[in-house]
Amino acid sequence: MDIKDLISATGAKVLKEIDESLDVKISTDTRTIQKGDFYLPLKGASFDGEKFINQALEKGAVGAFCTRTDGHLQVKDTLTAYLQCANFRRRKLDFTVVAITGSSGKTTTKELVAATLSEKFKTFKTPLNHNNEIGLCQTIFETPDDTEVLVLEMGMRGLGEIELLSKYSEPDITIISNVGTAHIGRLGSRENIAKAKCEIVKYQRGKTFIAHDDELIRNTVEFDGEKIFYSIRDVKILEKSEHYSKFEYKGNIYELNVGGDYNIENALSAINTGLKLGMKVSEIQAGLKKYKPIEKRWEAVNAGGFEIINDSYNANPESMRAFADTIFELYKNAVVILGDMGELGDDEIKYHRELGEYINSHKNLKPDTMILSVGTLSRYITDEVKTCPAKHFETIEDAVSFIKTLDKKSKIFLKASRSMKFEQIIERLK
Repeated sequence: MDIKDLISATGAKVLKEIDESLDVKISTDTRTIQKGDFYLPLKGASFDGEKFINQALEKGAVGAFCTRTDGHLQVKDTLTAYLQCANFRRRKLDFTVVAITGSSGKTTTKELVAATLSEKFKTFKTPLNHNNEIGLCQTIFETPDDTEVLVLEMGMRGLGEIELLSKYSEPDITIISNVGTAHIGRLGSRENIAKAKCEIVKYQRGKTFIAHDDELIRNTVEFDGEKIFYSIRDVKILEKSEHYSKFEYKGNIYELNVGGDYNIENALSAINTGLKLGMKVSEIQAGLKKYKPIEKRWEAVNAGGFEIINDSYNANPESMRAFADTIFELYKNAVVILGDMGELGDDEIKYHRELGEYINSHKNLKPDTMILSVGTLSRYITDEVKTCPAKHFETIEDAVSFIKTLDKKSKIFLKASRSMKFEQIIERLK
């Protein structure tokens, strides 16, 4: 963007004379700022980027936003200015925006949608989990100029956050992968979670909303465009194994190089998105086959002579159940290692205990399956498991010592909230 665009996008007051024709890159970090950049200082509970304006200028920045009087362009709030600049670029390039949220599965859905759309369109996607306000801005500024479709992941921790992301991204197609109990400790109920997720349509400019077929979503979303609901019930599963799924949906056959009904269900949103954007079925089929899980999302690794499936990116009661469903149906000699689930509020013990009860009574639970738990709250999972071997460990070190005594034929599965740092299990086994 040039300086003139920055002023136009933000309504900034010019405090110091600057060449408005200069073409600049916005930088929010003085550690990586380059000569010729324009500095945008962000603020947080424990930091104030405006304290580093002089440092940014010394490193070669041509100017800086500010809320006081020590920069070149004065705005009321620098994060809002960042969002306004991102929206300016979004409108200027005018790519199609597909926005995705959900209590669980949103990152997998994002990857499936991007893999599918890439078969026909020049597609860019939210990198890693950069799904908050700052991540939205970074993603839009990293998006190549020739992009045709931008696939955005939107995360939230409270009401109003998805609405803000919707306001500045103006989605054309929106997707809700599901509404579960993630962040229920902050929001208090599934009803409030549904309300927060359905904010995604607030500033939608396109006319298609795609969502998991949930009565709560149907009753909550306020959208006057086309609503498409999908479910595993709409699918005829033809074949599935540890790393493969084949299914029929709306009269066409699709394949995935991953197992698990939840992956099939997430793929349905990708199929419907592709169809709405005019893709041929053959293009959608080819795109889905190219999908590969990202790190810590059903990631297959080897460590210490064990084959491990690492799905420890995050966890909540719904994703834990889906995880168990897939393992119990498809695998023998499974060692399932579960950690604490975070942000479940006052009922956190109840949710862990209910997961243990679910596992204990699962119709596909095999006697040769072993359930291990690591942490504090996860004790309540294994306390309820009586129909197969179950054991609890307070620390990762203790769990790893036990794992080393197991038969190498055992396949290990990891699932926990990110705060549990289950990747350390793999590191220690290596």
